[in-house]
Amino acid sequence: MSETSSPRVVIVGAGPAGIRAAATLVEAGVHPVVIDEGHCAGGQVYRRPPAGFIRTAKQLYGSEAAKARALHALFDRPAKDGQLTHCAASSVIAVQEGRLHVLGEGGVQVISYDRLILATGASDRVAPVLGWQSAGVYSLGAAQIALKAQGVALGRRVVLMGSGPLLTLVGAQLVKAGADVAAVLDTSPWHRQMRGLWRLAARPFVALRGLALRARLGGRYHAGVTLERIEADGQGVTAMRWRDAGGRERLTPCDMIGMGWHLRAETHLADLAGCVFTYDEHWRQWLPKTDQMGRAGNGVYLAGDGVRLLGADGAEIAGRLAAAACLADLGHPAPSACADLRKLARLERFARGLARAFPWPAAMVRALPNEAIVCRCENVTAGNVRQSVDFGGSEANRIKSLSRVGMGRCQGRYCQLAAVELVAAQAGCMPDAVGRFRGQAPVRPAPIGAFLRSG
Repeated sequence: MSETSSPRVVIVGAGPAGIRAAATLVEAGVHPVVIDEGHCAGGQVYRRPPAGFIRTAKQLYGSEAAKARALHALFDRPAKDGQLTHCAASSVIAVQEGRLHVLGEGGVQVISYDRLILATGASDRVAPVLGWQSAGVYSLGAAQIALKAQGVALGRRVVLMGSGPLLTLVGAQLVKAGADVAAVLDTSPWHRQMRGLWRLAARPFVALRGLALRARLGGRYHAGVTLERIEADGQGVTAMRWRDAGGRERLTPCDMIGMGWHLRAETHLADLAGCVFTYDEHWRQWLPKTDQMGRAGNGVYLAGDGVRLLGADGAEIAGRLAAAACLADLGHPAPSACADLRKLARLERFARGLARAFPWPAAMVRALPNEAIVCRCENVTAGNVRQSVDFGGSEANRIKSLSRVGMGRCQGRYCQLAAVELVAAQAGCMPDAVGRFRGQAPVRPAPIGAFLRSG
């Protein structure tokens, strides 16, 4: 691997948080390096389609079209003018002693940093359901990526299940695009959704927009459902078996299922960078600890859904705050943070409302039958996890060693939260007492050939 001279500040991620952080630094005269897995800046929410794509920005982003175009331009202009360095289609796979190991098309290179802003975003938070390892089962984010990037639905007849705003959004987007959406199944009952209503009033326009999207789904939307199992044959998914709020058994034929319960923060790099973590009871996951500006210590700053699950608007604000903190720590004049901090507090109230209205289905996970697959990478069942508790105690990494849960390609991104719930239930403790899986490099699969090419 080759060592390259690095600028003073490196940003990982070019979604809303990374774009705003980069723009703030550029405006202050600092030239950042921005490393992102996408070919173009935008992130998941404002993902850009390939050249020649015929759908318009309005069709892709709906009411967010103007904001999407503005964010794209905010990044593209300084990149074109040489005011920032954009390392596209590149993944940071390790952090060590002020250096990033970056996997790109040319292999692996090492980029040093004096200050590091992590804007790594979030991914789908999924919960195991009997049969979810079958072909034709995707996350909601995967379904949205296919729609935005290629203009396709991943199945001829679609069922979506889970809970949270993304469930409604993806359903409405697929319906608008002409997909055959058979059902949208929300595990949160109406009375639970109403509990978060007063906090959702912190952003009334967003709440009303969500209700409008819900109305677009019409009779496809069902609240308070119980998910029984995904039916499949040798070719993949054939139907979803579920019970409605009244307890009536339903069977919905389909050939594709999208699933997700809001989001989980992408924290692997923050872990490798030495950040301290705390357990957030509202989101039922471990999140990095920062001050209100995003400082995490050791020259590391965090912004966006990788530290606070506040959505795209919150990510933009957090990106500006992290960059302002970075500038101040480097001795540069920094923009005032007062207005952004007030906005962030309001978004925090709204996010807490979402967490309350659309909770993680802990009871459903804890009730999984022993034969249910929990870790799809390693084919680990709920019974395997429970048995490991009986053999070795309730510490997360001990369970990982005994059962191999979380040791596969995704490194626990899809199974860790469910595994911890199972361990806590078996051990008779709370999930925070179980702990979390330690982050390990490489945080993404990396081919051996990439290291050879770099040598």
